[in-house]
Amino acid sequence: MVQAPLRWLWLALVVWPLKALWMASVVLVPVLGVWVASSIAAYRNGPVWLACLCGLLLFPVLPLLWDLFGSWRRGRSKRSRPRILTLRDRLILRTLVLNLAVLAGLLAGFPRDTFTALSTRGDWFLDGRSGPQVEQARALLFRAADRIEWLFDAVHANPYDEVVRDEGEPSLPEPVPGASKVEASKVLPSTGPTPPPGPPSASVDAPAWPLPAQLHPLVVGMPAQAEASIEAVGRYIAEHEPDQRLRIKALHDYVADRVAYDAEAYADRRYPPQDAETVFKTRLAVCAGSAQLLAALGKAAGEEIVVVLGDARVQGSDVTGEGHAWNAARVADDWYLIDPTWDAGSVEGRTFTKRYSSSYLFAPPAVFTISHFPEEPRWQLQAPPVSRGDFFRAPMMRAEFHALGLTLLGPDRSQVSVDEVFEIAVDNPKGRFLLAKYVAPDGSTGRCAVDHGPRASARCELPAPGAYQVELYAAPEQYGSYPLVGSFAVNRGS
Repeated sequence: MVQAPLRWLWLALVVWPLKALWMASVVLVPVLGVWVASSIAAYRNGPVWLACLCGLLLFPVLPLLWDLFGSWRRGRSKRSRPRILTLRDRLILRTLVLNLAVLAGLLAGFPRDTFTALSTRGDWFLDGRSGPQVEQARALLFRAADRIEWLFDAVHANPYDEVVRDEGEPSLPEPVPGASKVEASKVLPSTGPTPPPGPPSASVDAPAWPLPAQLHPLVVGMPAQAEASIEAVGRYIAEHEPDQRLRIKALHDYVADRVAYDAEAYADRRYPPQDAETVFKTRLAVCAGSAQLLAALGKAAGEEIVVVLGDARVQGSDVTGEGHAWNAARVADDWYLIDPTWDAGSVEGRTFTKRYSSSYLFAPPAVFTISHFPEEPRWQLQAPPVSRGDFFRAPMMRAEFHALGLTLLGPDRSQVSVDEVFEIAVDNPKGRFLLAKYVAPDGSTGRCAVDHGPRASARCELPAPGAYQVELYAAPEQYGSYPLVGSFAVNRGS
């Protein structure tokens, strides 16, 4: 009488849940494999239908064929043993073996693409749909993708880790709560007139952004004897600029103006020494060298400027970006982000074009983190920090886009799939002028039709199936230079 209740309790608490999990696995594992394979196909602009078809083969076609083959072999055998497993258990086991093998092959063979694809296109089957339930499903999918970020980290390395000299651990900044939840357009300063250059004040309030794209007067008129060494430059700027914000700007401007980007070393992926002394003498560096020189100049000027390592999304790269180095500077009790390399000019192929900018000098964290993802999350200077998946999904808009007062209305992803036409919608309250072009898989380019106005748009008719890069340019004046302000990865289907 006592054993019967215990037996039912054992069945209810242990046996039946295990059987339910065993049976559920025959569906969950194949679905997971199809999700991974189809997301990689969507990310690489491959045939998603083929990945789904392979999923049908793995469940239930191939397990059934495997069982039929096993039964045929048993029928031909003269010494067949009695079966231990039922037909249902055999199908479940064979389904698990086949699908786990395929899934392990995908993860081992494409670890970088697996995480990237799930983080950016893991919701491809929800394209064009909206609503609370759809958004909840998207959030669930992307949370699941975040769990395998270790795959990406295992094969991803920053080439500048070995180049940047270890100067010791700086005191980490305190993140600003809620900063990552604020839209970039909401963290920009007021749109009032920017004070012209003049005698600096002694204020140490939060630095304004964007500052005028003008070199600091100390950098323009620096005497030759003041440039004899890194220490001499730092002392000169410290002695002649009492305002801390403008002092750090002068240090940033010196690196952005005096150092040329080593486009040939970057193209060859073979970097000469990038220590501050070498860069100061040669006036040539990649990002790691410029960042280290700025840190050394800061030390000579009595300022706390550190090197930050991470990834940045540059023109022509995919949504994951590539290894990069930049800086963070302490102003009073707060930290601010600086990228002297991106403010020095632009690179095309093996050619560097000098063009000073202040777009990445004291840019708000919500703007800076769109294009820069530090290895140490606290250097995002916002809380909670964005995940790497969030970074991959965010449209690749440069700081100049937000500095012009523009707001992206659509698309809301870095990579999208379209049938023939790709459209960009921009809130343009200041009447900026836009240009857009696409770069086809074969390298050819084409112009996109642009409609100006308070709600500007660009319409790109993509001529053939393939993976395109669509680039957006903007300027305050109709005639003149149009800097790149954003880019999109666009897959056109057949």
